[in-house]
Amino acid sequence: MSDKYTVLLYSDDVAVRDKIRLAIGPRPAADLSIEFVDASTWEDCRRLLDDYEIDLMILDGEAAPAGGLGIARQVKDEYAEPPPTCVVIARAADRWLAAFAQVDHTLMYPLDPVTTGQAVAGMIRARRNGVVPLGTLGTLG
Repeated sequence: MSDKYTVLLYSDDVAVRDKIRLAIGPRPAADLSIEFVDASTWEDCRRLLDDYEIDLMILDGEAAPAGGLGIARQVKDEYAEPPPTCVVIARAADRWLAAFAQVDHTLMYPLDPVTTGQAVAGMIRARRNGVVPLGTLGTLG
């Protein structure tokens, strides 16, 4: 049996969202099925967070004008129970910014499908099991 979870993908670039979606796939693990909702602006993210039960947010750290790190921090500040967040970054040096933004995981461009799927599955399973992220930053990639 598979459980279905909703993952919010944020990037201002549809090609980046497609690459992230492809790296994760519709089933990152045998027990998990993913439904994706896409956002291209901070306003889209806010609307989706308000209208859906989002199980995981994956944000593009290189997006503009609102970067994924800024959105991650804003969600942590504005929502009482924010979903876990994963930001895809291009530079390892940006991990300190991710820690400041209270990001739960980072992934590095270019995305590796194996580590991306493992990260997504792990974060969703933790949420499913009631494990609340403590702001500890996991890094993969």
